[in-house]
Amino acid sequence: MRVFDSITDFMNKRQSLDGPLGFVPTMGALHDGHESLVKRSLRENKNTVVSIYVNPTQFDSNEDLEAYPETLLKDSEKLEFLGVDALLLPKLTQMYPDSFRYEITEKDFSYEMCGAYRSGHFVGVLTVVMKLLNIVRPNRAYFGEKDYQQYSLIKDMVEAFFLDVEIIPCPIVRDPDGLALSSRNLNLSSCQRIKAPLIYELISSKSSDDEVRLKLTKEGFDVEYVQTKFGRRFIAAKIGTDPSIRLIDNVELMT
Repeated sequence: MRVFDSITDFMNKRQSLDGPLGFVPTMGALHDGHESLVKRSLRENKNTVVSIYVNPTQFDSNEDLEAYPETLLKDSEKLEFLGVDALLLPKLTQMYPDSFRYEITEKDFSYEMCGAYRSGHFVGVLTVVMKLLNIVRPNRAYFGEKDYQQYSLIKDMVEAFFLDVEIIPCPIVRDPDGLALSSRNLNLSSCQRIKAPLIYELISSKSSDDEVRLKLTKEGFDVEYVQTKFGRRFIAAKIGTDPSIRLIDNVELMT
């Protein structure tokens, strides 16, 4: 596996990569959910590139950014073992040489659900993904359905700007108790980890959105939203304090 901490060096190497190229953008702290994306890319493409970049422009607080887990050595070893061809580790000054002067803004869906509670979050997400897609120039890019709103916005952005890449959604990977895998799960205390699967249990139940919110609130969760849209039920809820840990999930509803 080649490791690139220079965008210029990677782009020079990209010119020599022939055949289908798959891309998995991540912020590190890799888990089995990320691994499922990488494995699918490896099956479907001649070359697979993974990026690890904790993008500061998509965080709505410095506290949240600083709390994001970092496991770069372990991540790199895992990706090499899987057979990834290249790992891209861009630096902040390379990604934002203009100090975030230019940005990608969506004027509708990005203000709902997570966007209603995380100011500027999707501006940061869409901007960094646009940059990464232009750097890597993949044929296919893989995104997990746990962040379904993010996936939907990225897919629509690619279509709106006529980018020549297929955005592929991949199913949520869960622990045996139903908790959706997330890098933020590393920050859960043992007691919080025991309680967290209640989110999946309730959104998968026949309870209404309001009933789910009420039940989780009674259990000590700070529920931002429970919303049914696109045939799915979406949720974001925080657990704990100082700092709280924000968990999101969604399930496809049976008709």
